[in-house]
Amino acid sequence: MGDAEQSDAPSGPRGRRAIWITAALVAVIGVGAVTVWMLRPGESAASAPVISPTPTATATPTPTPSPTATGYPANESAYDLGTLPQVNVFAVIPALPVDTDPYGAFTGEDATARAAGAPVFADPLGQPVAYLPADYTYGGTTVPIIERQANWVHVLLAGRQAVPSQGDPAQITGWLRAQDVVVAPLDASVEVNISARTIDIVRAGIPQRIATDFGWGADATPTPHGRAFIMTTRVEQSFLYTRGYPLVYLSTQSPTMDGFAGADVAVTAFHYHDERSGNVSNGCLRVDPDTITQLAALPLGTPVTIHP
Repeated sequence: MGDAEQSDAPSGPRGRRAIWITAALVAVIGVGAVTVWMLRPGESAASAPVISPTPTATATPTPTPSPTATGYPANESAYDLGTLPQVNVFAVIPALPVDTDPYGAFTGEDATARAAGAPVFADPLGQPVAYLPADYTYGGTTVPIIERQANWVHVLLAGRQAVPSQGDPAQITGWLRAQDVVVAPLDASVEVNISARTIDIVRAGIPQRIATDFGWGADATPTPHGRAFIMTTRVEQSFLYTRGYPLVYLSTQSPTMDGFAGADVAVTAFHYHDERSGNVSNGCLRVDPDTITQLAALPLGTPVTIHP
């Protein structure tokens, strides 16, 4: 997808990290998610017993029906976010599960944290393992909902469970308490079909075709498959191959590289490139000017599903 360029980020360890994030955000590959975690369903109360009539009774009472399960129970506990790791593009949080249903549906809503952030749970019956900030430099704070319950929302998240050399780096998920987030409707989603070479923006169930060809990952550096979301969108003038068009970064990262160009992240993106047909990239999706312009107009948190 092109070589990394230097930025004007400050020097020192924090500065070097900022320098590499922009380069790393462009150079990624990916893989479909692996199922390692399963949702525990809520339990239903037992049915009330049937009362047998006496010999003189004229009717049999109707059994009381079992209540309908509404999901996990509410959790009103207070948590100190300062004791939890932050969910962001750099995060490696082993306790967070990878997506168990990479081609599953979205609810058509997104979530953002109230106040400073929201605790993130791997299991709504357990303790939080991280927190989602309300704001972060490189985005990833507006997240799409994949399941909504009365007290909880299940979402996709930025970051990884592990780097490729140590585990599964696929798309991760987490649970947020409904009380900790603002839920809003999403206007659109994006469907990418690599074999058909098509990209559609879908609104109200109606697809609008915005591309009939594009570039995708080479055999050794494939584009991630499955569902993800738009993490952040930005213009990087130093990336000459983008010709000044914005890059639309996704939440998925490489299945084979711990980082790229000396950085500790390797993220997938849509972006413009002169060479943009066939399996020619390091995993990014290379598109034409009109396509990247339309994708860049979508809000952060917009769902993206990439089909092989």
